[in-house]
Amino acid sequence: MDRGAPLPHRTVGGRVIRELAGQVLGVLVRRGADFAAAEDAVQDALVEAVRRWGSGVVDDDGDRPDDLKAWLVTVAWRKFLDARRAASARALREVKVSLEPPSGPAEQADDTLLILSRCCHPALTPASAIALTLRAVGGLTTAQIARAFLVPEATMAQRISRAKRTVSGERFEAPGDVTAVLRVLYLMFNEGFMTGPGVDLAAEAIRLARQLAAVVPDDPEAAGLLALMLLHHARRAARFDAGGELVPLDRQDRSLWDTAMIAEGVGILQRALSRDLLGEYQAQAAIAALHDDAATAAETDWPQILEWYDELLVLAPGNRVAELNRAIAVGHVDGAYAGLRALEALDAGLPRYDAAAAYLRELAGERAEAARRYAAAAEAAVSGAERTHLLKQAARLNEDLATP
Repeated sequence: MDRGAPLPHRTVGGRVIRELAGQVLGVLVRRGADFAAAEDAVQDALVEAVRRWGSGVVDDDGDRPDDLKAWLVTVAWRKFLDARRAASARALREVKVSLEPPSGPAEQADDTLLILSRCCHPALTPASAIALTLRAVGGLTTAQIARAFLVPEATMAQRISRAKRTVSGERFEAPGDVTAVLRVLYLMFNEGFMTGPGVDLAAEAIRLARQLAAVVPDDPEAAGLLALMLLHHARRAARFDAGGELVPLDRQDRSLWDTAMIAEGVGILQRALSRDLLGEYQAQAAIAALHDDAATAAETDWPQILEWYDELLVLAPGNRVAELNRAIAVGHVDGAYAGLRALEALDAGLPRYDAAAAYLRELAGERAEAARRYAAAAEAAVSGAERTHLLKQAARLNEDLATP
C-alpha cells in the first residue's frame, strides 16, 4: 500500500531523506520486525517527516532533531509497535528491545547490505527485485516507481506486495551474496539508461551502487559496476537531441560529456583493476572507458576494445549483448565483412541483431541491404526513441540511393 505523496529529496540541514530509508528499515529488521511490516512502518515514518516538512521536521518537544536517522527509527519503530499492538497484544509482548539502541558504522553497513540482499533475493523476478529495492531502499513511492516503469500504479502495487510476501518468508541471519545485488543494480541502471530523459532509474542505481561500494570496499566488482555506471551516465547529456531523439555514440557531441564523472569512473576502475581480481563489470567498464577516452569517434581504440570483449566473453560466456558488440568491434578492427562473419555465427533472433547487421552492412558499403536491415530492426525496437532512430537511418540510406 502506498503511503502518500512523493518525498522531497532533501530535508533538515541538506540531509537526503531517501538515503536513510534502507538504513532505518535495516534497524527494524534487525530488531526482529517482519520485513513487510517493517517496510510499511518506515514508509509511515517517512510520510510523517514529509507532513512535518513545513515546520522543519520537529520532534515531540518541538526541537529540530540533531540526528534525523534516529528520529526516523524512533517513529518507525513506534508505528511498527502500534501496528503489532492492534494485531496482537501477545506478539507485542514478545518484542523486547529498547526504542533507541546504539547504531555504529559497522551495524549501519551490515544493515544496508542486509536490506539490499533481501530486496534482491533470487526468488524474485528481476522486475520485482528492482521495484522492491526502489521502494524499500530508495524510498520511492509506488506511484513514482509505476511512472518509471510505465505501468499503472495498481499493477506496481501488486508487484511490490507480492515481492514483500516472498522475502518476508525468508530467513536472513546475515547479508546475502553481493552478486545478486550487483545484478539487480545493473538491470536497474540499464532500465533507466535505455528509457531516456524524464526517468531517474539510472541515477537511483548509481546512488545505491555508491552505497554498496562503500559497504563492501574490498569487492572489486562492486567498484567495477559503479565505474561502469558512471562512465555510461557521463554521456547522458549527449544521448538525446533537443527533440528527444536518440543520438548514437559515434555521432554524439562529446563536448557535452561529463568529464568529471568520466575521471571519477576511470579512477574507481583503475583501483578495482589493481586488485587483479577481474570480473565482468570491470571488463565492461574498461570498454566504456576506452570509448570515453576517444576525443572523436575516429580515434576510438577498437583493437583494445576487441581485446576487452574477448576477455568479457571468457568471464561471462553467453552474454548476448557482448557477442553482438564484439562483432561490431571485429568489423572496425578486421573489416566489415569479418564483422559480418562474426555476426553470422550468432543467433539471428537476438535482440538488436538486425541493427548490428545494418551497421556492418553500411560499413561495408552495402547501403540497400543496410536500409532493409535498419527497417527490420525498427520493427523490433524496445523503445520509441530507438525505433525512430532506426527508421531515420533507413530513410537516410534510401534517400541516398534515390539521389542520382
